[in-house]
Formats: sequence, C-alpha cells, structure tokens
Amino acid sequence: MIDNNDKLSRIKELAEELNRHSYEYYVLDNPTISDKEYDKKYDELVCLEKDTGIVLSYSPTQRVGDVILSEFQKYTHKGRLWSLDKSQTFEGIREWHKRNKKAIEEYNSTHEDKLPELKYVLTKKFDGLTINCTYDENGLLIKAATRGTGITGEDITAQVKTIKSVPLRIDNNHVIEVHGEAIMTQTAFESYNRIADTPLKNLRNGAAGALRNLNVKETARRNLSAFFYDVGYNEGTEFETYIEMMEFIKKMGFPQDDYIKVCNSIEEVEEELKSADSIRKDLDYDIDGIVVVIDDIRTREVLGYTVKFPKWAIAYKFEAEEAATKLLEVEWNVGRSGRVTPTAILEPVELAGVTVKRATLNNMDDIHRKGVRIGCDVLVRRSNDVIPEIIGVIEDTVENSEEIEPPGNCPYCGSDLVQDGVHYFCDNTLSCKPQMVKSIVHFGSREAVNIAGFSEKTAEQLFEKLEIKSIADLYRLKKEELLTLDKFGDKKAQNLLDAIEKSKTCDLASFIYALGIPNVGKKTATDLVKKFKALEKIQSANFDELISVQDIGDIVAKSIIEFFKDDKIIKSINELLQLGVRPEQQEHITVADTPFNGKTMVVTGSLNNYTRTSIKEKLESLGVKVSGSVSKKTDYLLAGEAAGSKYDKALELGIKIISEEEFEELLENK
Repeated sequence: MIDNNDKLSRIKELAEELNRHSYEYYVLDNPTISDKEYDKKYDELVCLEKDTGIVLSYSPTQRVGDVILSEFQKYTHKGRLWSLDKSQTFEGIREWHKRNKKAIEEYNSTHEDKLPELKYVLTKKFDGLTINCTYDENGLLIKAATRGTGITGEDITAQVKTIKSVPLRIDNNHVIEVHGEAIMTQTAFESYNRIADTPLKNLRNGAAGALRNLNVKETARRNLSAFFYDVGYNEGTEFETYIEMMEFIKKMGFPQDDYIKVCNSIEEVEEELKSADSIRKDLDYDIDGIVVVIDDIRTREVLGYTVKFPKWAIAYKFEAEEAATKLLEVEWNVGRSGRVTPTAILEPVELAGVTVKRATLNNMDDIHRKGVRIGCDVLVRRSNDVIPEIIGVIEDTVENSEEIEPPGNCPYCGSDLVQDGVHYFCDNTLSCKPQMVKSIVHFGSREAVNIAGFSEKTAEQLFEKLEIKSIADLYRLKKEELLTLDKFGDKKAQNLLDAIEKSKTCDLASFIYALGIPNVGKKTATDLVKKFKALEKIQSANFDELISVQDIGDIVAKSIIEFFKDDKIIKSINELLQLGVRPEQQEHITVADTPFNGKTMVVTGSLNNYTRTSIKEKLESLGVKVSGSVSKKTDYLLAGEAAGSKYDKALELGIKIISEEEFEELLENK
C-alpha cells in the first residue's frame, strides 16, 4: 500500500518529467520519449490525481481545457505593455535612427557614463494575439492575460494553458511578466478546418477567437502555438542588453523564434529589411513585419517613451495586405458538394503586389454580419497569399448601396436551391455541370484513383459533348467517342482509355478519398482502411466504431454514416464495382523500405502534387520527422517552385536538396 506522501512525491516526479518531455517535443523539436511511453506516464498521473485529489498547478493535466467560463475577468498588468511605432518605408526607419543617434550624442556630451554605440536587434513581428504571462517567486504560471489597453487586459489563463509549448513552471525565483504572441500555424488551421462545422477565415482570427473563447475546450481544439520575446516586468536582476534578455527567455524554456538578427549600423538594418519580406514565403504562420529595437537597456532608459510608444523600438511593416475598393456585383458558384457560395466581384485594387478582382464572401450570415452590400466600398484583406476576403465595409458608402439576395435557383442548371443552415445547395447532382465536372476531376486526381492526364478541361468536354452524368460513365467511354473531342487525336484518346483502365485497380484508401465523402481527406481515408480493411466494413461501420479510429471525431463520423446512407451513392459505388473497379487494401510502402525512414526533412516552395498538409502526412507515414526550419540536423530539403531562404540555408550547410520528382523517384525505386 503506497501512502499519500509517496503518491505526492510520485505526482511531483511525473509532472516535472512530463513537462520536460513537452518542452523537448514542442519547443526543442527533439523528443526523447515515445508517444506511447508519454501516454503511459500521463495516464498514471491522471490516476494518482484522481486517487489523492491533489492536482499541482503546473501539472500537464491542467492543459486539457475541459471547462466553460462564465465571463472574462479583468487583469491589471504589473508592467505596461506598450504599442509600437510603425514605418512602411526605409526612410521612416532612417529618420527613427537619426533621432536615436542625436539623443545619444546629446546625452554623451553632458554625461561621464557614456552610452555605447547603437546596436540593433531585429525579430519577426508576429500576426497573432499578444499574451502576458506572469510567473511567481516559485516559478509557477499564475496568470496569463491579453494586452487589452496595455495597462489592463483580460484573464485568459485557462486558454493559454492549452498552448502546449507555454511552460507552466520555470526555474526562476522572482516575479516576472513575459510577453509573447499566440499564433495559429497554417498546419493547425488546415487541420481544424477539415472537420470544423464553421471553418476559420484566417490564422489571426483563429488565434484571437480561440483565446477569447469562454469554452476552453474549443481553444484547445485549435492547437495554438506561441513565441516569446520580452520580459516586461522583472523583480530579479536587471538585464543589461536585449540579447541577454532573450537568452534568459530561452533558458527558462519559453518557445522562441530563431530569427534574431544583430545589426551594428543602420546600413545593416536596411540590408536585412530588404530581404525580410521573402521570409514570409516559407513560414507556417503569419508575420506582418520586422521589429527593430535597441540592444542596450540603459540606452533604452535614457531614450524613454512617448505617450504611446517606446522611443527605442519601431516596427517595419510589410506592404499593406488590406485595401479599400468597391463591390461591383456578387457571383454565385457551385462546388463539388452542390454548395452554392457567393464571390464578390470587385473594382480592381492593388494589394500586396497583386491586382485583386475577386474576394470570398463565405455565406449569407457572413454577408449580413459584415453589412456587405452591392455598390458599397469594402475593406479587402489578403493574408499569406490566400484567397482575398472582405473583412468589413466603409460605413459612409452604404447609403446608396443594394442589398445582396441569395438566388432561388442554381445559377448553372436552374434547379431549385435547398437551404441547409447558413448554406444553399443544388440537389441536381447528375445534370449540374460544376458539380459533375469537379466530382469527376476529384475522382481522377493523383491522390484519388490517379487517372493520368485527366484535366478539368477534359472533364468539361465529357460532360458537355458526351453527356457523362456519373463517375461510372468514365468506365464506359469508347475511343471513337473521345476522338470527337477538341484536341483529341488517336494517341491522346488511347492514353486516356489506358489510364482509366489502369485506375480500376486502385488502393482502397485512394478509392475512399476519391468518393468525396465530406470532411474525409486522404489521411482519414487511410486511417479508415487500416481499421476496417474492406469497403463493405467501412460502409456498415456504426458511430462508435468510427470514432474509435484515431483523429475521427463526431462530425467526421456522422459525415461518413450519412454519406453511405444515400441510395444514389450506394448505386454509384455498385456500378463502379460491376464495371471492374477493384479497390483493395494494398501493401503500402513500409517505413523501413524507404530511404527517408528516421530522417529529418524540411519542405519549402510550392509542390505540384501536394498541399502543405498532405506532404507532411505523406512524409510522416514514411517515418520522416518533418521540421519547419533548416539546421545541421536536417537530412533533406524537399524543394518546390519559388523556394526561399530555406533553400539558401540548405546550400550553405551542405544539406541534400531534392526536387518533388526526385522524391517520388526515390520512393518508386526503393
């Protein structure tokens, strides 16, 4: 029988060990324990806490976030959180430098304790939500708050604890406040949106909405990250330089971005800023500029503050990603699922180096919430090279505008539209061109049954000229029919028929993905096949069986069940089987078979056949550790088009660089 003292000792031991493993995994990106071993220790801790009723404030079990708060409480920061002065031009940065230099020269002319030559430190300006974390004299996280007014914020301690990289306890014996930025990565954003009832619009809203959500479980679902960059309040030994402060932050176990540039002159600052915009291309999160600060803390104290800003810091903002323009009309488009969505047609406007003419409007609820109307001026945002979206209206232009009305009929086939929640659908799946074309293209795509050389233009011709009305009709095509299509000669027609015939023998996971089940991507399809082994078992799986599959939750399980309840879908699948399509669970390339097993790989640039998420899933299935940054530990850099700074760093370090084609050849010739 273990007494309570022994149990308490074990609870402390487990909490500290698990926190150390979390730090190694989430901050250092260097795990020293398997997921299975971690889960075993975590479960032991949960049992001990339940048995004793003792839960340490820094226990990793406190990250779960299984609570709904009634309201946000105000919190007064111990040290003020300042805003930053901003400039979008090098000239503005030069003027700021001249003011600093003049102030220092004046000080040094009248004081014996001379200030040192100016040295600047550059860091990224993250596009997320500022958080202020307070740690007590025992090193425990006792409060986390939003910036708010800079003097008073809102208590979001429970929400911040869900960020796995934020330490719950640090090795420090005096009260400090550490400032950071909570962000949502593109990877987390895409993962969340795959199964979300209401998809998030952009990364910043995803992070801000998570931290200002009273349902802490929803915060946890968004899988936020954070970077820390400042000690705003400190009852311990004062820092002499900003670099020293950053080293302290890192030593305490806070996640810190590796972009920290020291510049000894304004010329070096300008050179760095000129290349800084390219940094964004390879990031998995949003930044909107670079922060430039004076390194020497005593110099900072001499320079002081304006009413709003510290004089010793400035933000260099990248080219504006928001602009105002007129909404000319609304176009309604039909997707593969039959959903009819609005797209704004805009008066062309230059935004982040691109001429923007169209923007997403999401749905009618979104339109009403933002007050968007035809003829009014709207604010358009383009974030991280994604499709622009309308974020609001210019109020004084609304008066003579026209209300946006949803169509009563499908804009393509004329069928009556059906409303389901905030969305409108066309149920005419067989004769509605956009639905059929996109369904066929998806079915034949590389990650699906892989019909080589099959394009959207070909699919449109099949629909319009050969009256293809179902996926099964693909397998009934004849050569003489294809020869009647534009730009189809004997060879091209035969190649397409051969590719269609070859696709009959397909991997079951690819076939499941090809069917276009809502919320089911390639990874989920692969997980289903691993669990159920056969098509018939997936079709007949019940709710409890489905949610037992890793990463399948209630929404995805319901989508799968509803999909296989549809008589038309069952009929279509049976047709495909009768025509000779044979989806089978194939032996996938095993981890041990590949040259990438156990290797660390970084991906940069745009790939032809993979999204960011799908290439990450593919690599992880091959035993690869996928990293976000190039270092001496990197084994391979997979480089697509428009590869940026990661490519240059890989060259510098002598890392092996492979193209997408070389990657696939290495797999095929394993």
